[in-house]
Amino acid sequence: MHDMAEAIALALGLVARGDADLFEIVLLSLRVSLTATAVACVLGLTLGAFLAVARFPGRGAALVALNALMGLPPVVVGLLVYLHLSRSGPLGFLGLLYTPTAMIVAQTVLITPIVAALSRQVIEDLHREYADQFRSLGLTRWQSMGALLWDGRFSLLTVAMAGFGRAVAEVGAVMIVGGNIDHLTRVMTTAIALETSKGDLPLALALGLVLMVIALGVNAGVQALRLPGERVAHA
Repeated sequence: MHDMAEAIALALGLVARGDADLFEIVLLSLRVSLTATAVACVLGLTLGAFLAVARFPGRGAALVALNALMGLPPVVVGLLVYLHLSRSGPLGFLGLLYTPTAMIVAQTVLITPIVAALSRQVIEDLHREYADQFRSLGLTRWQSMGALLWDGRFSLLTVAMAGFGRAVAEVGAVMIVGGNIDHLTRVMTTAIALETSKGDLPLALALGLVLMVIALGVNAGVQALRLPGERVAHA
């Protein structure tokens, strides 16, 4: 118990004094996850809006596949990205393996189906409400998608934040493609796993504390964004 209290005190000290190694890891984690979230939103929101508005043969199967992809095992995603980026893979010539870019790719693959599936449901609900009005105005499919994306922006921001929360907490995929290399690809989750296995509890606890603060901040942001969205919807 005494050792645990000492480890917690040391962890708080690392955070309070702004330990350079600690914040290097935190900043890399944020850079990787925010970039992956931005790319996933561009791809996922577009795909979600298209599936919400379009009607075509096989749409049902596409929705089933999209929902199934939400549950992709992170280690499988990491393995697939590794196979593509490895020296013998089709993209090996890019030299991206064990770099932050590889980690961004892995996180993007992991969270794009989540963003697409959640945004598709949001936009489809709005489309049912406005479909007749869009037809009367003669809007094209892409114009309708743009209008729905804007109208559902508050709900879609919560989708984006949910994607970010999933990305920043990821460990399996980024461990495989990033390699957890010190000062290069070491992010919060992989560092926590490594430092715990080494017995360096103060750094692991400090990183865990920062990660918890980020997770709570994301959840608080989701709730804060829902309130103005609900007021606009009921105005």
